[in-house]
Amino acid sequence: MSQLRAAAGRGLRRSGGRAAPPAGQCRKGASSRGGTPAPAPAPPPAQHLFSDPAEIEALRGNLLAWYDKCKRDLPWRTLAAAETDADRRAYAVWVSEIMLQQTQVATVIDYYNRWMQKWPTLQALAQASLEEVNELWAGLGYYSRGKRLQEAARKVVSELAGRMPRTAEDLQKLLPGVGRYTAGAIASISYGQATGVVDGNVIRVLCRLRCIGADSSSPAVIDRLWDMANALVDRSRPGDFNQALMELGATVCVPKAPLCGECPVKQHCRARSRVEKELAFASQKLFGKPAPVPDVEDCGVGSCPLCPPAAEPWDSSLGVTNFPRKAAKKQPRAVRTATCVLERRGCHGAPEYLIVQRPSSGLLAGLWEFPSLTLAQDLQEEKQREALADHLQAWTGRPVAARNLRLVGEVIHIFSHIHQTYVVYSLPLDGDVTLDPALSPSRWVTEEEFHASAVSTAMKKVLKAHEKQRGKESSPGKGSKRKRGAKPQGAGSTCPGTQLSLRAFLQAPTAP
Repeated sequence: MSQLRAAAGRGLRRSGGRAAPPAGQCRKGASSRGGTPAPAPAPPPAQHLFSDPAEIEALRGNLLAWYDKCKRDLPWRTLAAAETDADRRAYAVWVSEIMLQQTQVATVIDYYNRWMQKWPTLQALAQASLEEVNELWAGLGYYSRGKRLQEAARKVVSELAGRMPRTAEDLQKLLPGVGRYTAGAIASISYGQATGVVDGNVIRVLCRLRCIGADSSSPAVIDRLWDMANALVDRSRPGDFNQALMELGATVCVPKAPLCGECPVKQHCRARSRVEKELAFASQKLFGKPAPVPDVEDCGVGSCPLCPPAAEPWDSSLGVTNFPRKAAKKQPRAVRTATCVLERRGCHGAPEYLIVQRPSSGLLAGLWEFPSLTLAQDLQEEKQREALADHLQAWTGRPVAARNLRLVGEVIHIFSHIHQTYVVYSLPLDGDVTLDPALSPSRWVTEEEFHASAVSTAMKKVLKAHEKQRGKESSPGKGSKRKRGAKPQGAGSTCPGTQLSLRAFLQAPTAP
């Protein structure tokens, strides 16, 4: 155990993804002035790998038996198992894998069912418009996934005669948006290719099984994990094995509070074995017994590339959740955006809202939103109004008085890399606004049409905040200073409670 701790303590310095020597020393075979290139890093100790064929076979059997008994009933699994056409089967798996990237299973199920009902084949998806794809994808997040999925479907139909590539290598090479993991999942599940997969769940399982404590996002560790996955995958049931490994990470070997007692491969888990050894050591120390002799399975190799770094040694309080280790996440950058809900009364008296389409690239590409403007940080509220009023001229065709913008409040939405704050304003209009066709596409929509459009979850939050504020204004509660029958503040109409005319709202304020 002391050797293991020493090895963990020595850790590993990295430079450009490669192992670097301690400060002031040169790599073996190279001088401090240059010399011959350093040799490739030595492979990690066998203790971190799977090298015993008997253990590999036992692990496969235990994991597959557990999967057959405990796997979740998911629509893409049912569809893949029942579909006899290889291209349709691969398409069904492909859609599920793209949707499941960065998104929880519970959220994906409904989206997946609606997608497959609308576009059951590659050919059907290839004929759809990007607008339709965005509308169905709305709320699922990471919208570029849906766009790339459709682009790839069109490529299969137009360039590959509607036939999906049959190997992981070709899937990754020929289909945009299909990376190494997605290609391996499609090939193993749909075609029975004996290739492994490595996703977040698999990383966690393998790191715990073999006490891999180095940064699990580093290229060196990822390469080793792929080697392990390819060595472990069951040759007769590769698709089921890969799904079983992912299922284990999703339901049992979870990030926090894993259910180690229910794990079907716990006897192969070296993280669990280490926890048991730590407990035994603590018990012996309590009773004054000598420390146990280090186990032959302990690493004990200096500068091991897979052991925890010196800055993050083993923490007994964390148990198996010491693994995997991840690099600290970058803090999302803060962005403030002024957004205006322009509202008019439709032909049937129902409110309608102006929405405009975002650019075809970048964040939320191609989605619809209320007219918005990114704000400089620390901009005062008065200046925010003025900037937004100037921006709205493009949509109204005439100057907008900043004082007429009603502040609704702030809506916060967290993207993966952006902490977005929407400063929401509203501007009710009486009458139509001539929209400039030279600008981005725009249209008036009812509330129902708004929710059916390709709008982001953030914009739905904005509309909800606006409607909540409007409800407060139309139904003043106890303690309101506004008297019954009084005109709305700033109203120029002789009829109490009526909205201002478009000209009145857009007219610049005059001096008293």
